[in-house]
Amino acid sequence: MKRILITGGAGFVGSHLCKRLLNEGNEVICLDNYFTGAKSNIIELLDNPYFEMVRHDITEPYYAEVDEIYNLACPASPVHYQYNPIKTIKTSVMGAINVLGMAKRVNAKVLQASTSEVYGDPLVHPQTENYWGHVNPIGIRSCYDEGKRCAETLFMDYHNQNKVAIKIIRIFNTYGPNMNPADGRVVSNFIVQALQGKDITIFGDGLQTRSFQYVDDLVEGMVRMMNSDPQFLGPVNLGNPNEFTMLELAQAIIELTDSKSKIIHMDLPQDDPKQRQPDITLAKNKLNGWEPKVQLREGLLSTISYFDTLLLNQ
Repeated sequence: MKRILITGGAGFVGSHLCKRLLNEGNEVICLDNYFTGAKSNIIELLDNPYFEMVRHDITEPYYAEVDEIYNLACPASPVHYQYNPIKTIKTSVMGAINVLGMAKRVNAKVLQASTSEVYGDPLVHPQTENYWGHVNPIGIRSCYDEGKRCAETLFMDYHNQNKVAIKIIRIFNTYGPNMNPADGRVVSNFIVQALQGKDITIFGDGLQTRSFQYVDDLVEGMVRMMNSDPQFLGPVNLGNPNEFTMLELAQAIIELTDSKSKIIHMDLPQDDPKQRQPDITLAKNKLNGWEPKVQLREGLLSTISYFDTLLLNQ
């Protein structure tokens, strides 16, 4: 049994990771300030004697004796990270400093949940880990993009200077149950709009592309990365390389929900990437052949069922 800390553990991805690690027989401390996380995501875990929920903001130091740390704390959707951009960058940078300081003190291994947003609006397609990115440092998305880039720098520097055992993953678009229905991400937006019979809003012409990864595939990749060769630090892309336009996604959701929703177009937000697709060759080679198993239609059906139940209860 390992004692594992998950910052942002009540969030969308964090709640799935908490459940997975508990099921593997570990003791889990879930740290969250509930800015975008929700107690409802982890309420079924509260009766587990090996699960501990702590309400805490990771911009402030936290002290615990743990073996591993998964650092997931940070709002990940534009609606939420642009709401308070200074808080967002403080969460990424000061949060990284705090978990790295803890890892150094207690000799824990620590994984940073970075993002494909470090590639910005990429000039290389698909994106490999050695691409440095095309990021606007003063735009409306910069608080998140540059905060995550700085966190990666801190992780590498703590490793090189203080020999902290680190792992860095770059997460591409992920979806599934426990998403916040108001988080502004494209999958949750389209599903909620379709279920409510509202117009589905597509920014721009809808030909911009994304690659959509189901949350179970991401969690599998995270656990494999944490347990991988100590010499392999990353960064490593975790995403589904199958690429879809926004129009294709909207049409699939309309079909699967049997919705009467119409598609309408709105202006493209500043610095919105035109295309995003991971090259996962490194993950396949280093993480025991990891690759996504859940394809889009299967994952969408599960996610639609979750939102359907959520909206009915509300």
